[in-house]
Amino acid sequence: MSDYRELVEFIVRRLVTLPDQVSVTSEMGEGDVTLISITVAPEDVGRVIGKRGGTINSIRLLTKAAAVKENVRVDVDIVENQ
Repeated sequence: MSDYRELVEFIVRRLVTLPDQVSVTSEMGEGDVTLISITVAPEDVGRVIGKRGGTINSIRLLTKAAAVKENVRVDVDIVENQ
């Protein structure tokens, strides 16, 4: 089984201005779905989401494409801290 958390963390750390504040967690959800949560510094949330959600959608697409080979489902979400 591949580590999709590492893939997402690799991508996100290169996008943000404060890579030390990046936290990516992975857990199993219902129906054998791997849930990946991204937490970044408040000033980097916009960089990860991108214009009209383009960047986060690209991260989701890359992760799901990697998961298709192993016939698993992966969901990627960003956690916004106030």
